[in-house]
Amino acid sequence: MSFVDSDDIIGLIDGLVAKTAKKVLGKDVTLPLPRMTYDEAMRRFGHDAPDLRFAMEIVDVTSVAKKTEFRVFRATADAGNFVRGLRVEAAAEKYSRRQIDELTEFVKEFGAKGLAWFRVEEDGSLWSPVAKNFDAEHLAEIKSLMSGQPGDLLMFLADTWEVTCKGLYALRKRLGAELKLYDPGQLHCSWITEFPMFDRDEESGRWVAMHHPFTAPLASDLEKLESDPKACRAQAYDLVINGSEAGGGTIRIHDQQTQSKVFKLLGIDEATAEDRFGFLLNALRYGAPPHGGIALGVDRWVMLFAGLENIREVIAFPKTQKASDLMTEAPGAVDNDQLTELHLRTLAKKSE
Repeated sequence: MSFVDSDDIIGLIDGLVAKTAKKVLGKDVTLPLPRMTYDEAMRRFGHDAPDLRFAMEIVDVTSVAKKTEFRVFRATADAGNFVRGLRVEAAAEKYSRRQIDELTEFVKEFGAKGLAWFRVEEDGSLWSPVAKNFDAEHLAEIKSLMSGQPGDLLMFLADTWEVTCKGLYALRKRLGAELKLYDPGQLHCSWITEFPMFDRDEESGRWVAMHHPFTAPLASDLEKLESDPKACRAQAYDLVINGSEAGGGTIRIHDQQTQSKVFKLLGIDEATAEDRFGFLLNALRYGAPPHGGIALGVDRWVMLFAGLENIREVIAFPKTQKASDLMTEAPGAVDNDQLTELHLRTLAKKSE
């Protein structure tokens, strides 16, 4: 099945979501499902599959951190990194110092060095063990940016963009559950769109495809393939249900010139491209219509619609962490005839 653009596919799945939710759960889903770009999701929630059953958005206070004398904030901002936080509404009295210390250890699991926090007092002032390091003017700015109200708890991470995203996303998810900020029976479905086309591999420093090397870029970003790959956005879309990715797809590249540019950017030379993907390039040379699709995580849908938290509970024959199947006792021994057919041979394990 061929499609002109992502709207056709998203619209089709919108209808499927609404019909399934009504038939299985008796719930009405308002269409069209809301959409959010990848950049917006990372800025507001720190993740590309945010749970939108509750608010508590990430707020950037780096602009104030640059002016403070608090060394942790100032050094982070001066280094070009970020100070971002969460406003936990009416939670100042719900978390003791010991519990905040536990949350501090929790965010360290995601690369954060620590957790700064302020309590909004009844008179509107901010109190914290580190408050003495801030001018009253800067505390007022932080409170304003965070929309702080008496009784709120304000929590901050100061680090790279990636660490603040990971740490605050995990913290938000934990607080949302602990404070019961949403109805577990609620169903919230949305789309995340315009993912980056490429990412940098940390080890090799080379560009890699964020989804796969056949993903089409946005038409407006075609010229960036060679001039600014990092800013190039993909015609990619993920369906998110209650903070879980429940499906994802892309529009495919349908012209040979664009496909060759992407291969070159990914370090695939012409000879290798012809050897591996010659059939595809030939098809594109002869002409191919715009086309795309989506893969739905049906087992994930079953888990979410059943109100379960572990996908293993809905998989008929789940594998262990070692990829073994306890029912069939797979993987098992392979006989020599099978090895010969596949042109494989076994080697004796060297003794240590």
